[in-house]
Amino acid sequence: MEQMNKSVIPRAVFVGVTAVVSFVVLVNFALWTARGQQLDDRAMNVAYAGLDTKLTILSLLGWVSVLAIAVLSGFCVILAIIRRHARAAIGALIVIGGANVTTQVLKKEILERPDFGLGVHNSLPSGHVTVVAAATAALLLVIGPMLRATMAGLGTLATALTGLSTIVAGWHRPADVVAALLIVLGWCAVGAVVAGGNRVNQSEVLFTTFSGAVAALVGIVLIGVRPVNGLEGIFDAAIVLGAVAAATALAISIMAWICPVLTHQP
Repeated sequence: MEQMNKSVIPRAVFVGVTAVVSFVVLVNFALWTARGQQLDDRAMNVAYAGLDTKLTILSLLGWVSVLAIAVLSGFCVILAIIRRHARAAIGALIVIGGANVTTQVLKKEILERPDFGLGVHNSLPSGHVTVVAAATAALLLVIGPMLRATMAGLGTLATALTGLSTIVAGWHRPADVVAALLIVLGWCAVGAVVAGGNRVNQSEVLFTTFSGAVAALVGIVLIGVRPVNGLEGIFDAAIVLGAVAAATALAISIMAWICPVLTHQP
């Protein structure tokens, strides 16, 4: 771990702007073009789950709720207060509240899915992924750098499992998951600016996040997720699900990268 006596704000602003631009590009292609919808729908259907597996997935997703948001918000605030970081507590609440409200408003009130013969119900961004990713980002803001790599790995595991499960269950397309990650990344940048502090480089974060992504992929295989076309479909399933898991690891690695080393407040 290498601490740098430079403000985290320029780094966070760059990430925030990049996340917004990436989100706009994603929506314009995956949601508003026929080709994008076709590719996204095809990617959603590369894997399947039997009845028992679907019940397991639904049971796991059932834990992602408004109550979970409230509990995690309270935990982040308490942890930040114990560590005497009031600004970090505010930043964590901004991340959780801002990301979840943004996702719901965009999905239900603003974004529309054009009719290209593939259905007009818009499911972008994923609310479930937003909840788990935002909780991870908030925790990364309030915990110390010594535990940040571990938290990033566990957060990647939980977020990737959630995202992959929603795809396999047929609730969300891959673009929905990536869109949610970009929203949380943008709000994490805002939270980092509010929290303030110096930036820190932690090379071990990449190892823990991608380990978490691999663990998530192994997990969905162990509970019974299989390629739609059997052995012939392994490559397609591996590409799609692997890309979603890798995108999750990368997003959370960047969240950890922009979270500052906090200074104690009186």
